[in-house]
Amino acid sequence: MNHTRLDQLSDGIFAIVMTILVFDIKVPVVWGQISNLDLWLQIEKLFPVLMSYILSFALLFTYWRAHHFFVSVYAKNVDSMLTNINALFFMLISLIPFSASILGEYNKNELAVVIFGIHTILIGLTLYWMRRYVFYSEHIVNPEIPKREIRGSTIRTLMPVFFSLIAIPLCFWSIKLALVLFTLAVIFNLSSYSTTLFENILKMLHHLFFGEDVKGHFAD
Repeated sequence: MNHTRLDQLSDGIFAIVMTILVFDIKVPVVWGQISNLDLWLQIEKLFPVLMSYILSFALLFTYWRAHHFFVSVYAKNVDSMLTNINALFFMLISLIPFSASILGEYNKNELAVVIFGIHTILIGLTLYWMRRYVFYSEHIVNPEIPKREIRGSTIRTLMPVFFSLIAIPLCFWSIKLALVLFTLAVIFNLSSYSTTLFENILKMLHHLFFGEDVKGHFAD
């Protein structure tokens, strides 16, 4: 299989899944003459579903972008193992409308948060597996990649996993805070400065606890 076939499959799956997400947003059906306030109250009931849609769409976009870099930019060839990892990744991606619907409809239930969180963790770990295979497999050819860039991709890939691991137990104390963590994970990956900010925080923490000059630890 060549890159073109895999890229076409990837773009097609992501396009379909992103489109399916919007199907859960139903126009309110209200019988008879209603006021603007009545209509607003009906629309307001859709807010959890709308928020779930925005969160899931943004998450899918970050996964699509990461997949593009790992498979289409970094990997110069494709083998059967990489194809199989992609198959698992695409299967999990295709389930996002399901977990997003559960989260949107039952946003006050801890189980909905747990399902969405576990799903996010599985996708993140599969993406990380794909990334490691592309970078370190002897069967995949890739260009010389700066250590800083590899480190940045590691942080971005695992950040949703990290936030989900915190959000799952946190939801039993506060569902709203758990949802905030999911949102922060997406914002982190969408921001072009997030990796630099994360590394600076690590430097400060390292200096605070160990009192060392840590420039060498984060050199390219």
